[in-house]
Amino acid sequence: MAANNNDNYSDERANLINRQIPQMQLSTASNPFTAPRLPGNHVRPDKRAEYRFAVRGNAIITGGAGTLALEAARALLEHGLSGLCLWDINLVKEDSAFGKVLSLESDFPKSKVTFQTVDVRDPASVHTAMEATVKELGGVDILCCFAGVVGCVPAVAMSYDEWKRVHDVNQTGSFLCAQAFAKQIIKQNDILQMMDTDLYQTYNGGGSIIFTASLSAHTTNFPQPQAAYNSSKASLISLAKSLAAEWTVHGIRVNTLSPGYMNTILNDGPGLENARSIWNSRNPMGRMGEPWELTGPLVMLCSNAGRYVNGADILVDGGACVF
Repeated sequence: MAANNNDNYSDERANLINRQIPQMQLSTASNPFTAPRLPGNHVRPDKRAEYRFAVRGNAIITGGAGTLALEAARALLEHGLSGLCLWDINLVKEDSAFGKVLSLESDFPKSKVTFQTVDVRDPASVHTAMEATVKELGGVDILCCFAGVVGCVPAVAMSYDEWKRVHDVNQTGSFLCAQAFAKQIIKQNDILQMMDTDLYQTYNGGGSIIFTASLSAHTTNFPQPQAAYNSSKASLISLAKSLAAEWTVHGIRVNTLSPGYMNTILNDGPGLENARSIWNSRNPMGRMGEPWELTGPLVMLCSNAGRYVNGADILVDGGACVF
């Protein structure tokens, strides 16, 4: 028996020291998927300004029934988005948020707006939703991950199920959606290359992924205990950098936005009055952010203006993290 154990150890050691790890491929200056998208020297100044923040193609927004997601959807449509699919586990016709989806349809009649009921924690649900979205819109170009949950529980009393719930939605859910999106972008790039050489040269392909991190990824919130939420959001910043390194060769940029405390229903109500007072007192601007204030950086990351921004995190917190 001892001899067998030694043989097994030798085999495992040989496999370990002789293994070859996979190596990622970086992009090159000749790759059209990562080439600059410049407006041209003879374009009028007003058209150059318009071009800078133009948003093209189709977007998926997860957590689509939430305040931040709906504000983001409106901003992207205002800047020229052609198609939009809102993904949410709760977005059904009987839900109050569905009326806001209908208002997007009526306010932007030239754009196609649709929705999918999706559990971002479930790979099968994400896969099915991606297939349905591509069938409806014809392709995808932008993914904005707003699906998330908060949990304010003292760490010593936190159950395994609570820890897992927060990470499954915030961290794993974002990865699963990003992975499905990347696979679809690679398919679209392959089709472009096979279909038309001229089209391949003029249309750069690729896409943009934005994860919603948080000021909680940068600092420990006070006074509420939320270790699970904080760690789930910090992991998204690291994940975005890793995916940016791996996927840029396909023209996929991956970035994160880190909002501070925002005036949404999650931070509303008399029960949170004391907490809001503390949050505001610790912010150089002395107030919480409005959801609209998050849309400028988001549009930049989705537009030509953000073409060379990759693997970055943008804090939109009024300066809360300067201390």
